[in-house]
Formats: sequence, structure tokens, C-alpha cells
Amino acid sequence: MNEKTAADVFVNTPVPKAVLKNALPAMAAMLMVLVYNLADTFFIGRTHSDILVAAVSLATPVFLIFMAFGTVFGIGGTSVISRALGRGEPEYAKKVCSFCMWSCVAVGVVLSAVFLLFMDGILRLIGASSDTWEPAKTYLVIVSCGGPFVLVSNCYSNVIRAEGQPGRAMMGQVLGNLLNIVLDPIMILTLDWGIAGAAVATVIGNAAGAVYYILYFLRGQSGLSIRPRDFSIKNGICSGVLAIGVPASLGSLMMSLSQIIVNARMAGYGDMALAGIGVAMKVTMIACMICTGFGQGVQPLLGFCVGARLWERFKKTMRFSLLFALCLGAAMTALCYLLRRQMVGVFLTQPDAFDYAVHFTDILLTTSFLFGVFFVLINALQAVGAASPALITNLSRQGLIYIPAMFILEAAFGVTGLVWAQPAADLLSTALVGALYMRTSRVMMRDDTNKAF
Repeated sequence: MNEKTAADVFVNTPVPKAVLKNALPAMAAMLMVLVYNLADTFFIGRTHSDILVAAVSLATPVFLIFMAFGTVFGIGGTSVISRALGRGEPEYAKKVCSFCMWSCVAVGVVLSAVFLLFMDGILRLIGASSDTWEPAKTYLVIVSCGGPFVLVSNCYSNVIRAEGQPGRAMMGQVLGNLLNIVLDPIMILTLDWGIAGAAVATVIGNAAGAVYYILYFLRGQSGLSIRPRDFSIKNGICSGVLAIGVPASLGSLMMSLSQIIVNARMAGYGDMALAGIGVAMKVTMIACMICTGFGQGVQPLLGFCVGARLWERFKKTMRFSLLFALCLGAAMTALCYLLRRQMVGVFLTQPDAFDYAVHFTDILLTTSFLFGVFFVLINALQAVGAASPALITNLSRQGLIYIPAMFILEAAFGVTGLVWAQPAADLLSTALVGALYMRTSRVMMRDDTNKAF
């Protein structure tokens, strides 16, 4: 997309239309990610083995670490590129894009090697039991081999939005996720590969998404670049991407760490409780992922406004986005609550696991109506380049607040308290990000040179 076309989308389109034009494809893409995440558990559940469901629940947060590293370059690159385009610096944006590509490849290879070398230690850390050890190991060994593809796919599903191409960004995710969903029943059930089939389908799906994005650049359809000759770490490229990307990825890393801790603690109450919390988190994820997509879709629009110093449009965009996000979060929460028993029944067959999952879902949904507001605010901080506030917020929601709350509430109320830690963290972190955004935005409006960030 050339600079003029980007301006048409980001500047000249009415705010509600501009927000929805960018956010709806991002929401659709996150919906596909959600379906993809649910597909493995759904088809594993068709084997009527809740032990395998528990194994997937154990392995998922470890696999998400790959996605977290992709977020470093995806969210960081999106923020830097959108502001560069807003300032009218397309050549700089190309260099940032190429930096993100080759960094994903290098980090993906290293991360895959680390996972494969230390797999047994990882399994002990996440609390795999004698029953779940082998299936969890099988899943993680296979998906670790596709690490670079996961990073590239996750990165460019964000970066392409920075040049006003949300549809292209969505299509890469849709392609990979649809392929995964099609392959899941074939490999898990028809070929009887079980959990190994789920892992192979995941790797193929991510590889397809990565190839789609690479071909998009190679065919000259983008104003950005992934050519090695455009790669650079100078002029603030590396530091700019990492300043925003690392705080964003720490949120994902803390999410993985906190889920690993939850799973390890929950394993003490039995494999059925472990299966129950895994499914409850997936039900709640429906509201979370849709709201995450909305927040990510708004970010490039806000970043462009900052780069172009369009403060009134920035404020109008924030007002509309927050109101829409609150309504979206409430609607998704109501939908999940009304259908929770049916959704849990799709994944679990044993009565104990089912009862755990429904009870845990009821708890997790108490604050999910805040998801939309939280993700708009955190993406706004990332859009303006507010690295420190973004870092504080991302560390708090899944780490500094959530992890201590787990141990405190579990000590006081047992397994129920362990689950209540997440709503407590959601409530406190939303209040925190709101306060940080208000402070940051006041500084930004006073200094339109953006040097404060």
C-alpha cells in the first residue's frame, strides 16, 4: 500500500468506519486463531480420552512461548512502522519490516533448539504426570520443530496492518488456521495419530501462514520489504521495535508462565481438575480473543495519528473504540455464559471433568466484560510508543498481580481461590492500565513532538 492510500484509510475515513475497517478483519483473524486453538482440543476430545485433553492443556502454554516471541517483532514492528508512515518515512518502514523478518527466523531457530534440548526439564516444570508425560512430550517435540514458522506467521499478521492492509493480514491467518482445522480430524481420527496428529496439523498450518506472508512481499504487493539488503539495526530500528515489542511479548510470556503455574497447581487436585481448567480457559478465550483482535486492529490507526500528530482524531478514535470495546466485551461474556455448558460438553465426557470446567468457567467470566477496554488501552499505549507504561501493564496482568494472587487465594480458598485469581488480576490490571493511559495521554497532548515516548 502506498502512502496516499494509507492516508485515505487512516486520516480521511470517518472515525467509526476507519476503526471498524481496521478492527473487523483483525477480529475475524483472531476468531480464526480461536477456532484453531479449539480445534486441537475438540478433535482430541473425540478420542474420548480426557487424559489427552489434559496433556494438550499442559502443552499449550509452552507452545504459546513461540507466539510470544513473534509478538516482539509483530507488535513492536507495527508500532514503529505505523508511526514512520505517519511521518512520511516509507524507506525507514521498509528497513523495520526486513529487520522483523530475519529476526523472527533467527530467534525461531534458536528457540526450537532450546526446547528440543531441554524438553524433559520443561515437562517436569509444567507438572506433567506419569499419564500425561508422553502425550505432552510428543506434542511439544513436534510443534517445536516448526518454531520459525510460528514466529513469522504471528509477526506479519500484525505488521501488514501497519500499512493499512487488515484484509491481507487476516487472510494469512485464515489460510493457516483453516488448513489446521481441516487436517485435525484427518490426522487425529482418520489416520489415528492422536495427539501427534494435532501437533503435525499445527506445524503445517503455521507454515502455510508464514509462506503466504512471504509470498505477499516477494510478489511486490506491499510497500514494505523483507529483502535481506534492507535489513538494518541502526537508526533506532532495533531499539524501537524491542522497546515496544518486548513489553508486549512479556505479557504473552507471563500468560504462558502463569498458565504453567496454574496447571502445575491444578495437577495437585487431579487430572480431571486439570482438564477442567484447560477447557474453562478455552471457553473464556472466546471473549478474550475477539476483544484482543479489536484492540490490535485499532493500534495502527492510533499509531498513524501519533506519527502525523493528528491529536483530535486520536482522541475521537479512542472515545469510539472504548465505547465499542465495552459493548463488545459485555456481549461476548453474555454469549459465553449462556452457552458454557454446551461448549464444555463438546470437549469433556467424564462427569468430574465436566463439573470442574463449568464451575471454573463461571468464575473466569465474572470480569471478562472488561477485556475489550483493557486491550484497547494497552494497544493505545503501544501505539504511542509508551514503552514503560506498556511494560508495567503487561507484567502486571499475568505476572505481578496474577501470580501472587494465585498463591494467596489458593491458600485461603483452595482450588476455587486458585481460579478466582484471574478475575482479581483482570479487575486490578484494567484499573492500572486506565490510570497509566490517562497519565500518558496528558503528557502526549502537551508535547506533540512525541519525544516523551
